[in-house]
Amino acid sequence: MPAIADYLNRDIPYKLCPDDVYLTVGSKQGIEIVTSVLSRPGANILLPRPGFPYYEHWCAYNNLEMRHYDLLRENGWEVDLDAVETLANANTVAMVIINPGNPCGNVFSYEHLNKVAETARKLGILIISDEAYDSIAFGSTRYVPMRVFGSTVPVLTLGSLSKRWIVPGWRLGWLVTSDPNGILQNSGVIDSIIGYLNISSDPATFIQAAIPQILENTKEEFFSKIMCLLREGADICYNRIEEMPCLTCPNKPEGSMFVMVKLNLSMLEDINDDIDFCLKLAKEESVIILPGRAVGMKNWLRITFAVESRLLRDGLERVKAFCQRHAKKQ
Repeated sequence: MPAIADYLNRDIPYKLCPDDVYLTVGSKQGIEIVTSVLSRPGANILLPRPGFPYYEHWCAYNNLEMRHYDLLRENGWEVDLDAVETLANANTVAMVIINPGNPCGNVFSYEHLNKVAETARKLGILIISDEAYDSIAFGSTRYVPMRVFGSTVPVLTLGSLSKRWIVPGWRLGWLVTSDPNGILQNSGVIDSIIGYLNISSDPATFIQAAIPQILENTKEEFFSKIMCLLREGADICYNRIEEMPCLTCPNKPEGSMFVMVKLNLSMLEDINDDIDFCLKLAKEESVIILPGRAVGMKNWLRITFAVESRLLRDGLERVKAFCQRHAKKQ
């Protein structure tokens, strides 16, 4: 679609054309497509930990072996590139990155993304860049799309309207190929993507028709307001968590809508693990938090701060009360 190609051509050294953009029913369908297209007997894919569990579901469905590399919390949740090199072999087809990060709330720097691209090039694998939270960055690190490095390594970008425009129910996303060297075309990946889309559903046509107006005419004030709300929410969340001894937040979030928090079980009694914590919190305080095990991190918690500030403060006060009630007696 020309409008999406024009939108995505911001800040990249070469130009995408409309044929590089494939519409999907949300970015989740993009995950279905790339895992299906890349699967073959014996193939494996590198996934981040913590990460988005939908990748694991579709890799399992397509018999695509999953190998997990860690995100380094001591380095602002950067990719452990040494682990990537250790895990990859001749059967590795791709590595997945999520930027801005879900569930960590991190934003990768240009320098780190350049290292990721060089590592993938050296290993001979492509990069699947999940950018569902495209441009949702409100900290000190500037957001850079992975497609900037398309000349270094082939990049498949997954994006959608749902997060940046706050319309999750509209189910319109895109899968974009950034590969000026033609590697994806020559290897048959492009033909496989087209073949998959020919037998699958399309986004609603009336939403497709609205795309040019949405992309071209949304005022900057709309995005600025959202960034201000998320920045305020991140500040509230980080500061309130610091008041709770049993919770540790290693990095203040700079993007997306989430933060990962370490649960210190040694300071709590009658709490067995992260799932037990979340179940009892929901029952006692009517606050819902995702247990870290759901995203690959046992005894961690994923907290969203994409909530109106008054409600966020109230929810975190309830979490604090819960932690005090279950604290080990001195």
